[in-house]
Amino acid sequence: MPGFIQITDTHIVAPGALACGRSDTATALHEAVATINAHLPRLPHLDCAVITGDLTDHGSAEEYKHFVQIMAALELPWLAVPGNHDSREAMRAALSGAPWMPADGPLHWSRNFGAFSLIGLDTLVEGKHHGAICDEGLAFLDEALSAIGDQPAIVATHHPYIPTGILAMDADRLQGGARLMDRLEAHPGQVRMISGHVHRAITAQIGRVTCQIAPATGHAVALDHRAGREAGLTFEPGGVTLYRWITEPHPCLISDRIALGEISGPWPFES
Repeated sequence: MPGFIQITDTHIVAPGALACGRSDTATALHEAVATINAHLPRLPHLDCAVITGDLTDHGSAEEYKHFVQIMAALELPWLAVPGNHDSREAMRAALSGAPWMPADGPLHWSRNFGAFSLIGLDTLVEGKHHGAICDEGLAFLDEALSAIGDQPAIVATHHPYIPTGILAMDADRLQGGARLMDRLEAHPGQVRMISGHVHRAITAQIGRVTCQIAPATGHAVALDHRAGREAGLTFEPGGVTLYRWITEPHPCLISDRIALGEISGPWPFES
């Protein structure tokens, strides 16, 4: 059962600092790494972790160094796409030794898990909060989908295309996403799109494409669907997301939210 863990929106700042002046994102990522490591004996054959953007809060070299130091304890290899808080070139420089990191251009990549393929797309628009899928990204996607035939495909982006009801965040979602959806709709295999950016667990269906937004490790975006409200942060239990390919009774990709921190049990249902 191949699978992977999605980590998103870690927003790492310089050591000793707090994101937004109040969020201890480093401690949250330490807790996420420890939680994943603790679960690995119960989740055999996981291949890697995928970070769907906003690795850092300001895209500085110091923040990327801090991020890499924390992630060094993770007992899985990992890949990443940038988010709107990242800097493409600073991220490339910090992770230049990673085998998946392109030498230049957007940070697109593809990984084949056997049962499915995962395609990472760079949606960063430098200096903007919203994301966009450019012609180069669509060309990369076309080539990757063509190469896998009818194999199931998962596309990982930072910016989601689906609306969330949080209007301030929806204004900054993925631009050009309809062209991405058209390609995923046309793919002969099962398809899913996974994203971050909203710091909440949200799922929607667009045609035959399941779209998921994952919870962040640290602070969340406040759940508020009223018009005219600015987005704000709240402190809710952090999480990461498990994806696993199941073959019986029907081949499909399942997902499960893993809450951060130590757990008690398991205990028998009957004492």
